[in-house]
Amino acid sequence: MPQIPVVVLAGFLGSGKTTLLNHLLHHSGGSRIGAIVNDFGAIEIDAMAVAGALGDSTVSLGNGCLCCAVDASELDVYLDRLTSPAAGVDVVVIEASGLAEPQELVRMVLASDNPRVVYGGLVEVVDAAEFDATRALHPELDRHLALADLVVVNKADRAADVERVLGLAASLVDGAAVVPASYGRVDPEFLFDCRSGEERVGQLSFDDLHEGGDDSGHAGHLHAGYDSLSFVADVPLGPRRLMRFLDSRPEGLYRIKGYVDFGPHDPRNRYAVHAVGRFLRFYPEPWPDGEPRLTQLVLIGSGIDTGALGKELEGCEDDAPHADEHGMWGVLRYVRDPEEHAPGEPGLQDPYPEEPPA
Repeated sequence: MPQIPVVVLAGFLGSGKTTLLNHLLHHSGGSRIGAIVNDFGAIEIDAMAVAGALGDSTVSLGNGCLCCAVDASELDVYLDRLTSPAAGVDVVVIEASGLAEPQELVRMVLASDNPRVVYGGLVEVVDAAEFDATRALHPELDRHLALADLVVVNKADRAADVERVLGLAASLVDGAAVVPASYGRVDPEFLFDCRSGEERVGQLSFDDLHEGGDDSGHAGHLHAGYDSLSFVADVPLGPRRLMRFLDSRPEGLYRIKGYVDFGPHDPRNRYAVHAVGRFLRFYPEPWPDGEPRLTQLVLIGSGIDTGALGKELEGCEDDAPHADEHGMWGVLRYVRDPEEHAPGEPGLQDPYPEEPPA
């Protein structure tokens, strides 16, 4: 069944999480966003407007978002609700409170038994103008940055030396992409797939709940660009070669998505691949009738060398007529076993269940 990415949006009070979330809601590209706002005791009044908390925990908005005001203990219940087919949600964004431990929310997402949920990454928002002061007041920020899959250095227009802040943030992350932004304006395509051109009507307008504020007059201005690479191959990829590529993927490469043809290594299946930051999953599925056997991948990141990455992927091509007996083992480590419920741990799955194990 289709899986819905769940993005955790974290950052200390005043960093601009709510502004970034508001921007995503205004520029969702037709995608329906389920927004979960965690811990109302610690959020600002504009987050209450986002969640429509006055009198009801759930509100449907004209730009295609569905917002829930919840406590962390209710998270799985609301994930079940938001990812049900009836809700029609394309992506879920969890806005953590300014004093939350983001790794706890990440752990809860990874531990979810909901088969419709897939981890969409931890986005840490920092205030460029107050970065040094925030680190002094909250030393745990360094630990949060080390866990992040994407760091948004917000309020870049207000920082005296934004390049220094960007460099310092980059030194504190573990290979994550670091992008600057003003007023939380990050291109939503960096975080999730947008349904371009689709509009939803007959719902309460977002502007009825929240005034644009700093975002007014800047519609469509996306100040945090990204680099992308589309790779297509009609020659199968060698699983060992591809895993070496994935294990050594460079800093700043945030997302990888698409389908892989492993040819004789598994002639019956193609493998959907989903990677965000250091998180990686493969999903085997039968080849659709009539579709050509192609590897089709999209790589998205910040400051990545798309030419070099393309050449590395070309080096993964393998048209050998005979399969390596154990070549798929590295891939199968990242195929989730439906019976495996260990938090965040990939399981092993036999792609040929009707055959006895070797």
